[in-house]
Amino acid sequence: MSSRLPLLHPENMTADQRSLYNRIAAGPRANGPFRIMHDDATLAGPFNALAHAPLIGDAVQELGSALRFKGKLQDRTRELVICAVAAALNSEYEWYAHSRAAVVVGVTEEELTQLKAGTIPQEASDAEKSALKLTRELIAEAGIPDSTFEDAQQHLGHEGTVEVTVLVGYYRTLAGLLAVANVKAPEDQTPEDTTQPE
Repeated sequence: MSSRLPLLHPENMTADQRSLYNRIAAGPRANGPFRIMHDDATLAGPFNALAHAPLIGDAVQELGSALRFKGKLQDRTRELVICAVAAALNSEYEWYAHSRAAVVVGVTEEELTQLKAGTIPQEASDAEKSALKLTRELIAEAGIPDSTFEDAQQHLGHEGTVEVTVLVGYYRTLAGLLAVANVKAPEDQTPEDTTQPE
């Protein structure tokens, strides 16, 4: 549970921090397949870091909530993309959290193994493969070839292409926060410990 940023206890938070805390703790993330709070009621993962800059943190968590719960991407596509970002950036907490969410929405262990190895799962649909190709190019930051864009347009349309692009950027931001705060995955849960959808 160690972090470079002090864990903020709810009773010691400012009003802005407490407002952000309440939105995270009472929101749809609270019923998911991974831990967003420690046993002492401090926020886990990137959320404690966000609470250190609560006004910015609130805007960031609102974007994340919109991407996870209001987006148009299929659940499998979204979680495959997030896991691909986590694997590419070696973000331990993101992988811990979203490999669990991925299993809940039908991603197989074999597909997760392939993502972890940096490959696009063979079993993925054409739309999922297109989203993962776009993800790979965005992470490489080498520009987006016309062929990748055209493939994304064909399988995801304008809205889906934009959503994947923002999704990748959002989870890169969280991976950065987790790296700065040196947040690791919790050691007290295994993938099969949680099965509820988030």
